[in-house]
Amino acid sequence: MVLLMAELTVQYPDDLLLASGKPRSALEDQLRFELAVRLFQVGQLSLGKAAELAGLSKPRFGEELGRLKIPTINLDDAEIEAELSALRGSHHRG
Repeated sequence: MVLLMAELTVQYPDDLLLASGKPRSALEDQLRFELAVRLFQVGQLSLGKAAELAGLSKPRFGEELGRLKIPTINLDDAEIEAELSALRGSHHRG
């Protein structure tokens, strides 16, 4: 199976590179990571897809999210209630 990848080109000023004090590849890795984190936070990418975009394994990306205090599970109120109901139901059966 051949995985096709699209390419995104982002222009940034040279002084951003100088200000970062990082090699170009390290700065670009950081920008890709930051984009992956943000897209994960707003629900545009799953954990796995965000990890893939960041160029990290899913566990490593999850560790980085933890370091940044970003939850890896994002449930809305209805999903939380459903999970709690399911837990209550299994507790009463036990």
